[in-house]
Amino acid sequence: MDDKILREVYKVLESRRDSPIDSYTSNIMQDSDKKAEDKILEKIGEECAETIIASKNDENLVYESVDLIFHTLLLLVYKGVEFDEILEEFERRRK
Repeated sequence: MDDKILREVYKVLESRRDSPIDSYTSNIMQDSDKKAEDKILEKIGEECAETIIASKNDENLVYESVDLIFHTLLLLVYKGVEFDEILEEFERRRK
């Protein structure tokens, strides 16, 4: 696996936002504006807590971390952030 997978996931999320199908990601983004954002933020909070617990218990850390990253990407897509903006911010911080 290479790092292109994150860009691919991001493109799929954008596609689900722009051309909804019957899927979890399309459905959550198609709710009314406030309700959709609240659902995504609630899910991020849940996944954050699960990641912390997984770390403390030394089990499922990768699985829970990927859920957290996925839902964070979902929020960024929902809010209209371009993937390259994320990469540019990482680059800025690296300097």
